[in-house]
Amino acid sequence: MFRRTRRLALFSAIAASAVILSACTGTAAPETTAPTGEPDPDATLQVGLVLEPTNLDIRHTSGAALEQILIDNIYEGLISRTQENEIIPRLASDYEVSDDGLTYTFTLNDGITFHSGTALTSADVVASYEAVRTDATLQGNAEFASVASITAPDPTTVQIVLTEPNQNFLFSLTGPAGLVFQAGDTTDLKTAENGTGPFTLTRWNKGSTITFARNDAYWGDPAGVAEVEFQYIPDFTAGVNTALDGGVQVLTAVDPNLASQLEGDFTLTTGRTTDKATLAFNNAKAPLDDVRVREALRLAIDHEGLVEAVGAGSTLYGPIPELDPGYEDLSDVVSYDPEKAKELLAEAGQEDLELTLTIPSFYGTTVPKVLISDFQKVGVTLDVDSVEFPTWLEDVYTNHDYDLSFVLHVEPRDFGNFANPDYYFGYDNAEVQGLYADALAEVDPDKSAELLAKAARIVSEDHAADWLYNGATITAVSPLVSGFPQDSINSRIDLAGVTVATEK
Repeated sequence: MFRRTRRLALFSAIAASAVILSACTGTAAPETTAPTGEPDPDATLQVGLVLEPTNLDIRHTSGAALEQILIDNIYEGLISRTQENEIIPRLASDYEVSDDGLTYTFTLNDGITFHSGTALTSADVVASYEAVRTDATLQGNAEFASVASITAPDPTTVQIVLTEPNQNFLFSLTGPAGLVFQAGDTTDLKTAENGTGPFTLTRWNKGSTITFARNDAYWGDPAGVAEVEFQYIPDFTAGVNTALDGGVQVLTAVDPNLASQLEGDFTLTTGRTTDKATLAFNNAKAPLDDVRVREALRLAIDHEGLVEAVGAGSTLYGPIPELDPGYEDLSDVVSYDPEKAKELLAEAGQEDLELTLTIPSFYGTTVPKVLISDFQKVGVTLDVDSVEFPTWLEDVYTNHDYDLSFVLHVEPRDFGNFANPDYYFGYDNAEVQGLYADALAEVDPDKSAELLAKAARIVSEDHAADWLYNGATITAVSPLVSGFPQDSINSRIDLAGVTVATEK
């Protein structure tokens, strides 16, 4: 039986540690910020973010903007994960996994209460997870497809039994599927919350800010600041100006071309991510249903030049990034070859091809400009439709009404999107679907990773999409701030261990 135990005292240490990835050339030593004074427990931490959630209902709404701020801060699951994607206990003090990979047993920490003041018991966990298992409208429903039963042998124990092994099941519990909600609660989660985390929601000024306050009744170690204010600044230049004017102490997603303006006043960190800058092809729509056209578009892109233009990140030629199981360098699959691209387009009868790129407006113009230029060299005209994110969700993600699209897919271990023919990529390959199913069913993590790597190579050789680069995130941190996470912050930012010092 596999057993994991990790006590709460380790959480703050983990949050404060990181391995930093240089923008394009490898790893560097961790960077830390040295506060100029003593931590102020009454301080407000102001954080600049780019993408604001459309609502706060993380149970029914997908998107990294929700996970980024809500998981571990407002809501918690039985387990969580570190910046390096290592699984650790959270509401559970420890857990066990049976040797056959079918039975998971969790033991709850003592003294946990919801923000409403109601004590958490194993019955709340069972109710939360049963809802995910049985309600197709809830986030994570598909990830619970192999769950046979969820029971509470006693008030502090939860047992989950699967019908078949699932290598990703524990990891899925670190996301929205694994969050625990109060049984029978009637809170309108679109605008309010009732979690167990170290912060509570105090106000949301839509289009501007979301503010959290320290939960003084938190069951674990109290948060290091009294308040956190997230400021949503979709314009990168405006974000830098706000930081320089003292409006935020931390600015995330700093535009690499603007980063030098913050040097001296802020510490700049470059963190690893699972962000896959994905140029999606609508595989179900002509002419993108022709593999020759998809390959030609990939051959037309100067990936190294694009990474240089973006200013941070590294080339990525397949659907699995380095931080995820199954990663393999797939640079042998495709290279920069405009002449071959022209030949393939001619062979496919698409010498005067015109396509539309649908892109959320907050991504800026760097990537579209590079793509327009590269495609023009092979005779492809690219029109750019820059839209608001809700429009992108409706048109592209939901209705699959697009030719090409560009989105940073930040979620870790999301290769399953290419094994789902109903996903907006429209990619349908039975062999890939079979390999992915086998990888999930494989109890040995190394063997599972080998199956994923094989499937990922097929996806890349099918040119199901193009992965323009593996993103790296630049964060500007004030010298007054200590403990701010550095890696994987596009998918979540655990703020409990962050402090803000008083100025000398």
